[in-house]
Amino acid sequence: MCGIGVLLASGMLSGCVERRFVITSNPPGATVYREGMQLGVTPVDDSFVYYGDREYTLVLDGFETMKVKQKAPPPWYQIPPLDFLAENLWPFKIRDTRRPEPYQLQPLQSPNPNQVIDRAQQLRNSGRAIGEQPAPLPVP
Repeated sequence: MCGIGVLLASGMLSGCVERRFVITSNPPGATVYREGMQLGVTPVDDSFVYYGDREYTLVLDGFETMKVKQKAPPPWYQIPPLDFLAENLWPFKIRDTRRPEPYQLQPLQSPNPNQVIDRAQQLRNSGRAIGEQPAPLPVP
C-alpha cells in the first residue's frame, strides 16, 4: 500500500517538457505567421507540442515576404522509450528552446519603370491586350 502512495506522489511531482521557438528577424519588427495564424512581431515566441517541421511567414513593410520551413527534430530524450521517462518520471521541468539564426529580410525591389513600359508595349503589339480575344491555335 505504501508503494502505491509513493508512485502516486512521484507522479504528481513529475516534470514536463516545455518546447518553444524564438523567432527573430533582421530587421526586427516583422509580423510572424505560423501556418496562417498570426503569432506577433519579431522577436516572438512560439510554443509547440509535437516535433517536426513548422512553416513560418515573415511580413514587414518595405521588405519581401519570406516563407521558411523550420525543422524541429526531437532531442535524444524525446525518442521512445526515453520520452516516457522525460515527460512522466523526471522530477524537473525540461525546457527545449530553439533559437534559429535571425531571418534576413530582403528589401522590396521596385520594378524599373522603363521595363514596365517596354513590357506593356510588347503586350500591345502582340494583339493580346486586355479585352481582346487571343488568336485561335492552329489545328494540326
